[in-house]
Amino acid sequence: MIRYNLRCDKGHAFESWFQSSGAYDSQVKRKLVTCPQCGSAKVEKAIMAPQIGRKGNQRQQEVVTPAAPADNAPLMMAPQEVELRAKLKELRDHITSNADNVGESFPTEARAMHYGDKEHRPIYGEASLEEARALIDEGIEVAPIPVLPGDRN
Repeated sequence: MIRYNLRCDKGHAFESWFQSSGAYDSQVKRKLVTCPQCGSAKVEKAIMAPQIGRKGNQRQQEVVTPAAPADNAPLMMAPQEVELRAKLKELRDHITSNADNVGESFPTEARAMHYGDKEHRPIYGEASLEEARALIDEGIEVAPIPVLPGDRN
């Protein structure tokens, strides 16, 4: 039997036991290995520390598997994904440092500027999906600020 630390494409970490590495490969190919949290079948092995058995009178050492990164990112990311996340963070940081956070009054403020009741200035804030759709229907340009997995904690 072999135990693998696994991670789905949504960043959920879990572990599972397999009869062999070939059994793991076969089950993943047939989409039988799924995330217990979200049900995704897009699963990959995560980095894990090997467990080394003790010999004779040697003391047993605790083996610790690496913890998931704070931002819930997959343990092994492609260089392009690392670059994309860095650029999204840079964009978000630029917006939040150069615009006024108007919070829940974003739809009201955006409308007032669009219709000339208030002077134009860069703003960001909160809007429900329905409010954002209504703004777009009125011809008011809005876009979501990029959110990375670690931002939700």
